Amino acid sequence: MRIAVDAMGGDFAPQAMVEGVMLAKKEFPEIEFQLYGKEAEIRKYLTDETNITIIHTDEKINSEDEPVKAIRRKKQASMVLAAQAVKDGSADALFSAGNTGALLAAGLFIVGRIKGIERPGLMSTLPVIGTEKGFDMLDLGANAENKPEHLLQYAILGSYYAKNVRKIAQPKVGLLNNGTEESKGNELSKKAFELLQANEEIHFIGNVEARELLEGRADVVVTDGFTGNAVLKSIEGTALGMMKLLKQAILSSGIKGKVGALLLKDGLSDLKEQMDYAKHGGAVLFGLKAPVIKTHGAAKADAVAATIRQIHTMLASDVVNQLVAHFEGER
Repeated sequence: MRIAVDAMGGDFAPQAMVEGVMLAKKEFPEIEFQLYGKEAEIRKYLTDETNITIIHTDEKINSEDEPVKAIRRKKQASMVLAAQAVKDGSADALFSAGNTGALLAAGLFIVGRIKGIERPGLMSTLPVIGTEKGFDMLDLGANAENKPEHLLQYAILGSYYAKNVRKIAQPKVGLLNNGTEESKGNELSKKAFELLQANEEIHFIGNVEARELLEGRADVVVTDGFTGNAVLKSIEGTALGMMKLLKQAILSSGIKGKVGALLLKDGLSDLKEQMDYAKHGGAVLFGLKAPVIKTHGAAKADAVAATIRQIHTMLASDVVNQLVAHFEGER
């Protein structure tokens, strides 16, 4: 397995990326890592150079760069070179914590989409309360607008991922909607419902509401990119807000509150761990000819290592080639 890593992407690059690679190397010594970026900066954090290749470049894509222009103009950027390595076949997957829009553009324009996939979707595994299972949701923002046919493709993509990567034998697929009744929703939702219900390749369970997502009613949830991104940001914001409110309540409740918090410390730590979706890995731009994975820009070494574990599972399961056979075999 060969993973092309944009070592200069992210808020804490290259330190977080390289330290994460070092953690992952202990678990997966067979992986070959290609680190793209400033060699001198990368070497500061290397503790083991076995199966490590550094491809030096001084150019990188910044967070404020316009994505498509950056991909087209910065030909020597670390992200672009890593994507080109995947396209050329010298790497099997692309991994970055950098500019999300630029990574989407690099995936689409350099790595390329699977024939038959009209709009690749951005997918993450999000937490479910009370279990380690989680659920996969897409599209989370790769596309501002979608057609019903796209949502059907997302259901198939998500089902393949849940089966092969998360080892769920028969993933339950839900359509995010403003009600559980079949008649609910706008034209996109109603037409998508018909397509999903008629497709025998997936286990469609009907509409799911946003309030049901964290209960784990579905293993795969599909929606358009605009709605998916808004829901994702709402979940993130609510989780952060609740933790802040809890901390404020403890600090303002005097000695009793602080003693209570001390007694609940382990439980609160478990809650925080359970709601941390970074442990499931990064966001996958799914529907491309190879895995293209984005971890959070503020990711530290442990989140980077978790994403590499996710990439390892994707490559070991050969899920992308299965999707190629599925969609290109239909043509």
